[in-house]
Amino acid sequence: MSSLSRPSTSAVARAIRHALYGLPLLAAAYAAPAMALDAAAADTARDVKTLGTVKVQGEYRGYDVKRSATATRTDTPLLDVPQSITVVTDDLIRDQSMQTMGDVVRYVPGVQMAQGEGHRDAPILRGNTSTADFFLNGVRDDVQYYRDLYNVERVEVLKGPSGMIFGRGGSGGLINRVTKQANWTDAGSLNLTLGSWDGRRVTGDFNHVVKESVAFRITGMYENADSYRDFAHVERWAINPTLTIRASDATTLAFGYEHFEDDRVTDRGIPSQLPLLGRPLPTASSTFFGKPSDSPMWARINALNSVIAHDFSGGARLTNTTRIADYEKFYQNVFPGAYTAANGRVAISGYNNLTGRKNFQNQTDLTFSAGTGSLSHEFLVGLELNRQETDNFRNTAFFPAVGPDARGDFVTIQNPIYTGPVVFRQVASDADNRSVAKTAGAYVQDQIEFSPKWKAILGARFDRFDATLHNNRNGVELSSSDNLLSPRAGLIFKPQENVSLYTSYSIAYVPRAGEQLASLTATNRNLDPERFKNVEIGAKWDVNDRMSATAAIYRLDRTNVAIVDPSNPAQQILVDGQQVKGVELGLAGRVTDSWQIMAGYAHQNSEVQTPGATNGKELGQVPRNSASIWNRLDFNPQWGVGLGAVYQDKVFVSTDNAVVLPGFTRVDAAVFYTVSSSFKLQLNVENVLDKKYYATAHSNNNIMPGSPRAVRLGLNLTF
Repeated sequence: MSSLSRPSTSAVARAIRHALYGLPLLAAAYAAPAMALDAAAADTARDVKTLGTVKVQGEYRGYDVKRSATATRTDTPLLDVPQSITVVTDDLIRDQSMQTMGDVVRYVPGVQMAQGEGHRDAPILRGNTSTADFFLNGVRDDVQYYRDLYNVERVEVLKGPSGMIFGRGGSGGLINRVTKQANWTDAGSLNLTLGSWDGRRVTGDFNHVVKESVAFRITGMYENADSYRDFAHVERWAINPTLTIRASDATTLAFGYEHFEDDRVTDRGIPSQLPLLGRPLPTASSTFFGKPSDSPMWARINALNSVIAHDFSGGARLTNTTRIADYEKFYQNVFPGAYTAANGRVAISGYNNLTGRKNFQNQTDLTFSAGTGSLSHEFLVGLELNRQETDNFRNTAFFPAVGPDARGDFVTIQNPIYTGPVVFRQVASDADNRSVAKTAGAYVQDQIEFSPKWKAILGARFDRFDATLHNNRNGVELSSSDNLLSPRAGLIFKPQENVSLYTSYSIAYVPRAGEQLASLTATNRNLDPERFKNVEIGAKWDVNDRMSATAAIYRLDRTNVAIVDPSNPAQQILVDGQQVKGVELGLAGRVTDSWQIMAGYAHQNSEVQTPGATNGKELGQVPRNSASIWNRLDFNPQWGVGLGAVYQDKVFVSTDNAVVLPGFTRVDAAVFYTVSSSFKLQLNVENVLDKKYYATAHSNNNIMPGSPRAVRLGLNLTF
């Protein structure tokens, strides 16, 4: 943690980069014999007599998912889960050429993505912005960075607090990535994507059966791309081997390791026209304000995972999951502030931040079934133990051209790039601390079946959360402890086997250590944690075995928000914070054999309830209405097309409601061509109509213009 310099690119990364440029030749070499074999097979088929029909049954692949183990930690039909859940499948990820979490949430009703200061994922779930509510195979992955989809099988978005299953956080919901694991299917794929602004990306997935009891899989990715934004650039790579062992008929062991590197320019967008007009500054979508050469970002992640599962003869199952992860993240930015219309100048300031975190997380779950009279039960009993150590170090930017202690300067609209010197050093308010957060949680859940028509879920979790924060500069140490009780209750009525109506109630907490475990102060350490209560009613309908529809109405209340005591500025008091009421609709699956669809709509009514100037105003970046739809239509086994649209109402950037991002509709399209059974091409066009819009923001003066028309050509090999 003593060095702020960027780690050097490893030999592995260089090797992957060099392999990238040779991949088109490999694709051509591979495709030619594959097409020849397909042609030969077709000729042979004309001479073969039909002897009968053989029906092969396999797992359906598409945009619809019927079951998940994430929301309950038991393999449960989504129809029987009293909670709004959207699943983005690998088929949809591939068809839309998704690469980021921002791509994923675009088609999830009720979820937006904030700018994240140009260096992190920052989803807004039911009005609550989060940088920590991410999980990987059900285990917390809460550091601030941009996640990739190279090794993802599907992404599950759970809406509403889920404290009973996942513990602290998850205030408005959470996002869980389910990754590809070694299994007993010999298969491989290699995908190359070439896109606008010199976009180059390659992913690989190789699954191999070593022997009857051992399977090995490795996934990997390398990307090197510029951007529609001036000076913006990203280079990242990753590798993720996994190993699965059948130790016996009852015991399975799975192990995995991931190394991920991400290097990019921190880009915080453009300012607004405040105070003259509450709109983004009218500049080209590509305009960069600040100093890109002094705005690097890098992230390095190493993680080990293990899952040990044992099935007992009576049907019980014991699962132990361990994740040991080491995160290191640095970002530096010289970025825009307020715009002054009188002289056309934009204020510039900056800082950098280095974060290191070491996570040790262990979960043990026991599931078993039992009967009491006419009732049947599926029980979950679990224990979770976590330890997270975090180091934070921050410097402030100084501008010597203005003065030795000047913390800002100016650029103009005509010359938005700052060319003067910038130096970074600490000021009194800059962080230099170490925090340790420890969690011990125990939970129990009962999924009850009263009859074929009536079911319920009842559960509760108790967490002991202890946090300490040591200030390395003055030796002061703060500590805080919380006892968190997170209940969950849901009732399900099934008038038909394929229809469920439900109501649910859940609570989650965010302790004063905050999302990133470094927010303790002498003033807030003894305050109760923030509390999030969700009440929801909904309906789910399995239209058929390949399509599902969902609807939910909810109210989410945030309370125990700390504000300065008006009668004593040295103290803080707790007040109600905000309320979001909304409706969410979803549709996913196959309309016909050749037509697939993914669609969603959300209406959100948000209100700040904190005393002060923002009381009664709307939350930032929470649109009243938003909708999305994506269609894939296959004309024949060779040709198919995709067409989608995303709509969003105008939104306020922040709770002061001073700056508005205009509403927009964006249209996307794709063309799919199957060259052979093992070689496919696809062309994705984002923002087909070249609509100018503003996609996200972090603050009133950090607004990110949306991408103009962009093209991606994908070459997909399977073997």
